[in-house]
Amino acid sequence: MKHDHHHDHEHSHDRDHSHDHHGHGFGHHHHHLPDPSGNGRAFALAIAVNTLFVAIEFTYGFIAHSTALMADAGHNLSDVLGLLLAWGAALLTKSKPHGRYTYGLRGSSILAALANAVLLLVACGAIAWEAVQRFAEPAPVAGATVSVIAAIGVAINGFSAWLFMKGAKDDLNVRGAYLHMAADAALSLGVVVSGLVIMATGWSWIDPAVSLVIVVVIVAGTWSLLRESVQLSMAAVPPSVDAAKVKGFLAKWPGVSEVHDLHIWAMSTTETALTAHVVMPGGYPGDRVLDDIVAHLREDFGIHHCTLQVEEGTTHHHCALREHAH
Repeated sequence: MKHDHHHDHEHSHDRDHSHDHHGHGFGHHHHHLPDPSGNGRAFALAIAVNTLFVAIEFTYGFIAHSTALMADAGHNLSDVLGLLLAWGAALLTKSKPHGRYTYGLRGSSILAALANAVLLLVACGAIAWEAVQRFAEPAPVAGATVSVIAAIGVAINGFSAWLFMKGAKDDLNVRGAYLHMAADAALSLGVVVSGLVIMATGWSWIDPAVSLVIVVVIVAGTWSLLRESVQLSMAAVPPSVDAAKVKGFLAKWPGVSEVHDLHIWAMSTTETALTAHVVMPGGYPGDRVLDDIVAHLREDFGIHHCTLQVEEGTTHHHCALREHAH
């Protein structure tokens, strides 16, 4: 009776999300996506607070002659842009299929994750460039002002990162937002420490040295986001799915003699699709059996959109992609 329960569960999703394509399970995992009660509120709050702080930090950086504060403000600004990108993509991920976009605009979330990573690396490049120039021409820095403003930055970025901590496991874009905020908290903390040390010693070179160390930390963190978003945009199997295990599961299903043309890819940063040719010499086993396979793929492997082609194996089928490779 497990199967009937699955159907009831799916129909309730269909009602909730007003879907009409039965058996595809687009409703599944939607609770990970930004919505007014979940990550959406986190996005809105983080964008508002950070935009206000960027303006304050820029102004005080100017007053205190601190390029470190200005660089930190610039980095905070890249965060706000990244958040807007990620939030926009998350909203588009809920879009219904229409016209030529038969998957809706779900793929935009992968593009946003990629843009997010690139944006953060560009910000790191700008900070590093600034730091190197500061070694050549050290400027007198108002250490007290720098420390106080940067400390406010630590609090704001720490709070923003905390808002996104829960969603970071499920969605690449939320992870991007979380990394941005955590990196900014680290950056601001470095600026606090350098401000205090400059007050005590008068060594201006500490300021750019600290910012270079933090840049290295941020680049290390962003690299995996960049790599993963590039992989997803190339239709790679998402890291959360073991393709060999999926193939093994399908091949072991009663009545299946062979599985070929198996493709698994990310439709968005939260949803995975699969297509496969399943050879069943006994003929088409009926909708109930296929629904059972789809239910298992969703529940055991987190694959939400499955298309299975059943073949009897009476003709010689081979992968169309492999044919082109020769």
